[in-house]
Amino acid sequence: MNVDQLKKDLIQDEGIKLEIYEDHLGLPTHGIGHLITEWDEEYGKPVGTPVSEDRVNQCFVTDVQGTIQECKHLYSDFDVLPSEAQLIIANMMYNMGRPRLSRFHKMKKSVDARDWNEAALQMQDSKWYHQVPNRAERLVQRMKNITV
Repeated sequence: MNVDQLKKDLIQDEGIKLEIYEDHLGLPTHGIGHLITEWDEEYGKPVGTPVSEDRVNQCFVTDVQGTIQECKHLYSDFDVLPSEAQLIIANMMYNMGRPRLSRFHKMKKSVDARDWNEAALQMQDSKWYHQVPNRAERLVQRMKNITV
């Protein structure tokens, strides 16, 4: 998995902020969409508190490692999928987490069958597609363009 490319993709989709901010659900976040939990040193600090670039990168590495493990849990053959499919699935996993992405049963079945067009259609047929339309449409188009 090309983690450098995933980071570029996620910065495009999540943005990067070197301070604590509230995400679209009003939850404290920083960096590249890192949700602050009680185990984070930033926990309880107010919105606007600066966060160093080193700290953002540290959290990103941890978050991406978890994301890739979750991808491998959901897709047992994740490591042999085309790299573009890995990037798309990891992006979606980073955005939604495994509980939500695991509900994309028809998308998973299509990926398992290596039917990229059907997988793209199933991505479009979701609440997620309407919640993050710009990101979703980019990922759908990339899924449609996978050739093996």
